[in-house]
Amino acid sequence: MSATGDLQKLLTWLSPAFPVGAFAWSAGLETAIAQRRVHDRASTQAWVAGNLVHGGLRTDAILLAHAHAAASDPAQLGELADLCLALTPARERHDETTITGDAFIAATRAWPSPVYATLPQPCPYPIAVGAIAGAHGIALPALLTAFFAALVHGQVSVAVRLVPIGQTDGLAIMAALESEIALISALCQRAALDEIGAIAYAADIAQMQHETLTTRIFRS
Repeated sequence: MSATGDLQKLLTWLSPAFPVGAFAWSAGLETAIAQRRVHDRASTQAWVAGNLVHGGLRTDAILLAHAHAAASDPAQLGELADLCLALTPARERHDETTITGDAFIAATRAWPSPVYATLPQPCPYPIAVGAIAGAHGIALPALLTAFFAALVHGQVSVAVRLVPIGQTDGLAIMAALESEIALISALCQRAALDEIGAIAYAADIAQMQHETLTTRIFRS
């Protein structure tokens, strides 16, 4: 697969316009905003960076990297899916990763591949993205960078709408986190499964508390 073809797929598959419904989930950020833990540009950047380096975003990326390598191994993909679901701290997080994962599979069938016969059901989002990208020969470094960038952009978009912090501050956060994305992407390329470990407890608890909010715009 050419680098140009890989780039086209990544731009399409990880675009906010790709029909996986990722825009409907806040991963606990809506709760943090309602509780005033996140209330301006600085607190938004700190929240997103913490989840990126120490939380669920890092865990998902490590699992994605292993799914990328196991694209032709149904048994291994099944084990990775089970591990991914076992690590989800909240029901809404479980729903988010399975619903978006299955939607990603359905949407990418426009690009035919034997990989669809090897995917587990349900299939968490990082497992689906990693396996399908691996089957299409997309290089892991580019995939991880695009994956992290898309997730960070999604979180910033939530804050732009709900804090609100405004488009200028949102863009400043994304620019400031570019170096963090590069570093964590490089780390996750080499990380073993036993290196998975998250300490972003505030984000986990925020996801658990989301269902108790009086007014909710997002599903998590």
